[in-house]
This record gives sequence, structure tokens and C-alpha cells, in this order.
Amino acid sequence: MTTPGSTQDTAKLRLGTATPGGGFPVYGAAFIAAVQGADPALAIEAVNTKGSTENVPMLEEKRLDIALVQGEVVHEVLTGVGRPRVDLKIITAMYSTPGMFVVRADSPYRTIADLKGMPIAWGAAGSGLVILGRYVMDGLGLDAAKDFQPVYLERAGDGPAMVLDGRVAALWGGGAGWPGFRTVTSSPQGGRFVAPNAAEIGGILARHPFLKPISQPAGSFPGQSAAIPSVGSWSFVMVRPSLAEAIVARLAQALHRAEDRPGPQLAETTTKNTLAAATPSMLHPGVLAYYRQAGLHP
Repeated sequence: MTTPGSTQDTAKLRLGTATPGGGFPVYGAAFIAAVQGADPALAIEAVNTKGSTENVPMLEEKRLDIALVQGEVVHEVLTGVGRPRVDLKIITAMYSTPGMFVVRADSPYRTIADLKGMPIAWGAAGSGLVILGRYVMDGLGLDAAKDFQPVYLERAGDGPAMVLDGRVAALWGGGAGWPGFRTVTSSPQGGRFVAPNAAEIGGILARHPFLKPISQPAGSFPGQSAAIPSVGSWSFVMVRPSLAEAIVARLAQALHRAEDRPGPQLAETTTKNTLAAATPSMLHPGVLAYYRQAGLHP
């Protein structure tokens, strides 16, 4: 395999992200910078979409080459929950997503039970975070659409202002450096997180074992002094299976080389995390080919 950026042919790729103001566009920009820093001949265009649930059919229809997809959507796509199974493959794990709510620091809400019946911004309608919220609430015996006043956003970036001005009681979200959480916790009013307690986490995992216990590390956001246990999954960069194996191998190689300078958005985007979060059968053959050639996987 030639050195990235030397004698490689130029390849033009379209990367599906999500609505502006959410975590996926921020991650997508960091992903593109990392890949092109290692392999400038990979020309990647970011495409704003409605999120995970639109990215999947766009990959199927070859309107996208690669796309960011929330873990719960990956689970449904690969196992055929509510739809036929789709033969999409994974390039890399993105980051872990412990789902939780953010509320204003001066609000009275301390538990998920306190939020019942209140207006909740679940996220953009096409976002995988909305699906994560449904699974988590279902694990608690609640219906996200009926036991709360659900608000679905046109743009993910609209949610924080709705929390801060009182139009909603809480914003649901998750993920490393997630912009919605950062905006609320950085505001003059400040923010506080509401997550499932230990007993609730046990109930959620018993009902939906594909979810995993994940903690948001201390110091992830302003004012967050302690780790916050919750449940969630890994999000992934997925690829249409017909994309040439050599191109996908170059993407895997570029990402592996970028691990030496990941930056905050790509801190969890590693070969080790990818192999831990996904089985080999879920990975694109080009990824496996590079991993084996580089001695990263048997």
C-alpha cells in the first residue's frame, strides 16, 4: 500500500452528517481534516442531511459514499428491526454516546420521573439520538411520545435556546463534546444533567441488551465535576458496500495514522475501539484488509 498522498489516485467521496448545530457535522469536519491530512488525494465533501435515518437510505441509493450513523440505527439496520436488513458496512467507530438530558441549573428537575409530562426536545426528527431516547424510555416503561410533551427540531442547534428560555424543560442528547450540552452548560444560566440511576440502568439493559453501560467522563462539559453513568451505544462511520475496497483501505489507513493527533472529536476514533465495538463481519473488507496488512488484526 503506497504512502497516503504520494502516488494515490484522487477519489471524490460524499460524507453524510446531519442538521447544523448537532454533533455529527462537527465530527464530520474533524473526520475530513484527519483523513485529508494523511491522504490529501481523498477529497471528501460533507453533506448536511436529516441525520442517521436519512443517511442509511442515501447510502443504499448510492447518493452518499460514507455516512455517520447513530448506534441504535446501526442495530436496527443490521438486524432488520422494523425494516429489511441492509448490507451496509462499518469503516470505524466514532464515539460512545451515553444518553441523558440537560436542564437549566436553576430548574427543579433532578430525575427522569420529574420530567414526565414536561415538554422535552428529543432532537432533530431524523436523528439517531431520538431513537436512543425511545429505547431508553421504553426500558423504563415509558413512551417518549406519550409520557412527555415531545418536541422534534428542524435543526439540532435549536434545542439549547429552547432549554435556556424555558420553552422546553430538557434537551436529550449525548456524545463527546456534544454541542447542545456544551451550549447549555456554557451559558450564564448554566446546566445540569439528568440521567438514569443505577436501578434504572439495570432495567434498561435487561430490556434492551444491545445497549451498553457508558459513562460521561468528569469534566466533559463546563460545571460537570463527576462522571455520569448512563446507557448508550457507539456511533459509526458506515459505507456503501460497493465502494471500492482499495478506497476503503485508504480511509482506514488514514484514520489509523491520524490516531497520533486525534483532537477532541476523534479521541475515541481508534482501531482498538472499532475492533471492540464491531465484529469483523460488520467491517468493510477494505478495512479488514488494511488491518491485516498493518498487523492490527489477525
